[in-house]
Amino acid sequence: MFDTHVNLHAEAFAEDLSDVLARARNAGVTRMLAICERLDSFERVKAIAEANDDIWCSVGTHPHHAKDFTATTVADLVSRSEDPQVVAIGETGLDLHYTYSPLEQQVASFRTHIAAARETQLPLIVHTREADDLTADILEEETENGAFPILLHCYTGGADLAQRGLALGAYVSVSGILSFKSAKEVRAVIKNVPVERVILETDCPYLTPMPYRGRRNEPAYLPYVADALAALHGLDRGQIGKTCEENALRLFQKVS
Repeated sequence: MFDTHVNLHAEAFAEDLSDVLARARNAGVTRMLAICERLDSFERVKAIAEANDDIWCSVGTHPHHAKDFTATTVADLVSRSEDPQVVAIGETGLDLHYTYSPLEQQVASFRTHIAAARETQLPLIVHTREADDLTADILEEETENGAFPILLHCYTGGADLAQRGLALGAYVSVSGILSFKSAKEVRAVIKNVPVERVILETDCPYLTPMPYRGRRNEPAYLPYVADALAALHGLDRGQIGKTCEENALRLFQKVS
């Protein structure tokens, strides 16, 4: 299986990253994507990918940190994406739940990342929270200037954004949230996303799937995310794992 969104550079893993990776591999996770959340942490994230044959990385700045990187240009992202370990742009997007960065700075950052994704044709990893309509509007508007691959990651949004994203060719990734008893609305939305457009992620160190909710999350728990998706569609873990890995490799085309 391919864990398409893990925060392996998080401080939570600073002391035992090698053990975390060993458990993931023993659990059948064969590929991992380490996510860059701040441009100034890119070298640290890339170093993890360079040190492991089964890990790749992204380049970008999370919307929470948009205020700290207002000078980032398309060229800054594109030049870093030329590294063979970099297979995606982001994560980027909009977050109106916390608004750690002003909306106008989030939007500007989002558009910069979109332009880089368009130029490189690397997948744009999109974070959106309580901003469904604006996120969809921007993605649709920007697609009119030229298409780019899209991943709506850790999806908890509504049906409208999911369907508008799918119409743009987007993929949708699911996390441990899908297994939460309280996540009925998320399951209802994902049920209507074709399995051929869904990929798996852990987004560790949080969002641990059942039955381990409450523990620190890590890639070794990805099979339980697969179980939640399999249950939703009446399939087994093996079928879901194979399909979602094929989907991920189709999206992240630089991954071997």
